[in-house]
Amino acid sequence: MKKNWLLIAALCLILVAFGMVLSANLRNITENALAPISDSTNAMKTQVSRVLNPTPTIIPDPVTIINDVRSLARLETIQYSVEKIITADSGQEVLTKLFGDRLLFVAHGIVIAGVDLNQLETGDLELRNNILTVDLPDAEVFIATLDNDKSYVYDRQTGILTKGEQDLETLARQAAEEEIRNAALEDGILDQAQLNAEIYLERFLDALGFEEVIFE
Repeated sequence: MKKNWLLIAALCLILVAFGMVLSANLRNITENALAPISDSTNAMKTQVSRVLNPTPTIIPDPVTIINDVRSLARLETIQYSVEKIITADSGQEVLTKLFGDRLLFVAHGIVIAGVDLNQLETGDLELRNNILTVDLPDAEVFIATLDNDKSYVYDRQTGILTKGEQDLETLARQAAEEEIRNAALEDGILDQAQLNAEIYLERFLDALGFEEVIFE
């Protein structure tokens, strides 16, 4: 009787071990069988993501047209870096939630000013007793432009029944350039540009041997 009990116990252990081995094999077979399906599903998700969120493709036209070439003699003497927040909306005050379009644009730009030496004429320079009098042209803004790498749309809200104003961001960018220019002018960029130009030219002319330089 004891031998029969031992035999049954051994048989049970063998069956348990066989079941564990069989279960592991079945799990491996199932994983291997489902792996292509999983890979296919992941690939499909990637394709769908690419369709819904396409990567912009920039293709410049191979034809380049140069319209104008001009000689410049600009002395750039100062540069401002300006940040400005621009709010643009479509003006739909009453039905904003239905047809309105509003965006918040963070503008980073630079303003460069200086003196255009190309405006100097012979009569603007007078030399007496080794004292040079210079009638220097007035300083002006040469460049007022956005830094596209740093400028961006922070937020945009469109009405339920509209796709948004197509040119709203363009108008915001144009307004931002003008505001950046105005901010630099209000801060006195032209006065500083004029002063820097006189300091630079005075050092340059002194090095050429003029005893004194007077700017008018």
